[in-house]
Amino acid sequence: MEFLSKIVRVHIPDYLNSVPVPDSFGGFLDLTAGQWLHLFAFSGTVAAAVYVSVKPYLDKKDQKDQLVNLRIQKESSKVVNMVDIEDLGNKVCYCRCWRSKKFPLCDGSHAKHNEDTGDNVGPLVLKRKDV
Repeated sequence: MEFLSKIVRVHIPDYLNSVPVPDSFGGFLDLTAGQWLHLFAFSGTVAAAVYVSVKPYLDKKDQKDQLVNLRIQKESSKVVNMVDIEDLGNKVCYCRCWRSKKFPLCDGSHAKHNEDTGDNVGPLVLKRKDV
């Protein structure tokens, strides 16, 4: 703990006192190349620290932008579709992009969704095994 205390009480204040910050705007013209380098390194470090601290908050999108289901059964708290296996027939395709107008069945809407977004989603295809 003494090590950390020494860093906070001695080394950081000593370093900050050594940063060449002029008293006036004209003082910047009097800085040497070494002082400019020192000031630039300090400014870059502070900027990077601020960026890393703020970045998680900048990347947050509005919750509406993150929705997958844009229109299907919005009045329900959860969309659940149940199908009896016996009723499936030989082959059936279920939507996984949430854009189908025949949801839960696929109508091929994923093709436009994939083109618009660069996604690669396709349907869930269930078919009976050939015997």
